[in-house]
Amino acid sequence: MSSAEPVERPVLHVVRGTPDDLELAALVAVVSAAAVGPDDPAPVTRSAWCDPRRSVRSTLPAGGWRASSSPR
Repeated sequence: MSSAEPVERPVLHVVRGTPDDLELAALVAVVSAAAVGPDDPAPVTRSAWCDPRRSVRSTLPAGGWRASSSPR
């Protein structure tokens, strides 16, 4: 082995016992699931066009409710 090649160390090392293939597979599954972390969905961003507050008028002008039914 030349000195330019990086030495790869094993990620998991069995210290005691002789696990079979199923036990090693279960260990790898648990460790890889823990490494990923919880499923946090990305925050949803809405466009201003989709905002429901846009369809509601915030303030009415003085006497606005009377003027809305006026035939003028």
